[in-house]
Amino acid sequence: MENEALLEKFEMLAKEQNIQELKVYLDDQLITDIAELIHEMPDYADMIISNLAIGRAAAAFRILEFHIQEDVIRELPAAKVAELLNELPADDRTAFLGELHSDVVKELIKLLDPEERKITLSLLGYRETSVGRIMTPEYIAVREESTVRQVLDYIREYGKDSETIDVIYVVDEKGKLLDDFRIREFLLVAPSTFVHTLMDDRFVALHVNDEQEEAIQVFRMENRVALPVVDDAGILLGIVTIDDMLWIANEEHTEDIQKIGGTEALDEPYLDIPLLKLVKKRIGWLIILFLGEMLTATAMKYYEHEIAQAVVLALFVPLIISSGGNSGSQASTLIIQAMAVGEITLSDWWRVMRREILSGLMLGSVLGLIGFIRIILWNGLFNTYGEHGTLVGITVGVSLIGVVLWGTLSGSMLPLILKKLGADPATSSAPFVATLVDVTGLLIYFSVAYMLMKGVLL
Repeated sequence: MENEALLEKFEMLAKEQNIQELKVYLDDQLITDIAELIHEMPDYADMIISNLAIGRAAAAFRILEFHIQEDVIRELPAAKVAELLNELPADDRTAFLGELHSDVVKELIKLLDPEERKITLSLLGYRETSVGRIMTPEYIAVREESTVRQVLDYIREYGKDSETIDVIYVVDEKGKLLDDFRIREFLLVAPSTFVHTLMDDRFVALHVNDEQEEAIQVFRMENRVALPVVDDAGILLGIVTIDDMLWIANEEHTEDIQKIGGTEALDEPYLDIPLLKLVKKRIGWLIILFLGEMLTATAMKYYEHEIAQAVVLALFVPLIISSGGNSGSQASTLIIQAMAVGEITLSDWWRVMRREILSGLMLGSVLGLIGFIRIILWNGLFNTYGEHGTLVGITVGVSLIGVVLWGTLSGSMLPLILKKLGADPATSSAPFVATLVDVTGLLIYFSVAYMLMKGVLL
């Protein structure tokens, strides 16, 4: 269905207050169309949710942006809020409540059924970035002494309440996880087969306190749609499904991109964040980077005498610092991305350094050669740099090798150092690396110039 047609039809029914036809019309639409309709017409969000069947309302609510979810809860009557929250899967409900102010959470918790309240409080007790915070207790677990026929009968009776029936878990009488099976393994054997005869005790499980980012890597490596979550004793507490991991991966990716760009994570859509809050998120890094760039002036002041004697050196300052900053930003972005997808760990630091030393030397040599040739050509055609043009070209060429090498090393090592210190590698954003290399690049440039030009121009 075309989005414009959906918007027009809904708007007409809403204005006519034709509630009965509106309900029928909304229940005929795809959940994704409903979510887009709410996004396009946020003022009608509570009306739309109120007139959906509760199961479809929960399905639409769980994929909305948080700020729209918050508005919906604020506008709906308490009875409808209770119905909606109780219908939501435990992990989605916990994720929503985890974003709210504690006073609001206390009031909403009161609206939950006793069993759902117990589950929600349990999940909220885990650290915000832990796997426990996003797991769901809705799964299928069977005993090893059961037959395949009994397992399938159990799934038919209770499967509708599970987050997924693609994976079935085997537990003992204490709830300890013994094994897991894809459902196809039960469908392809005789109904009289005992579960324990199929077990190989090889399974992958997440710990309830594992970081969510680490869980993303496990999902990627194991190619699973769901993974069990256990405690220290191996007791099965819940499961995490791939749809939750996709949301987390998207949020982490967005946050890292924003940090790499030199700003704090926005945590909400760009067009929805208040202007003052947006400025606050950006100004901190800008001030730090501005103060860092002021060191560039300090470095140039230190070499003021050399610049006065050979003014030609000042012509190439932008070239030098931009080349170093660009190479550093490149390296930083590549390493942060590789760390994010698990291609690089802290133990790989020496391999990374060796590669970046070689890369820096090769990249710097290419840029240095181009710079040297350009200076020689311009000086030959226009006598731009005077009688010592060749020496100037050599100075710039050698400096570029040093500056680009330093830039690649700084950009590649900073994320690893920050990770080692327990900080977010994305914090070593491209602007931060560029600022650092700008200052040190000047020191390299003028040091090389002093060594090569001493007694000639200096």
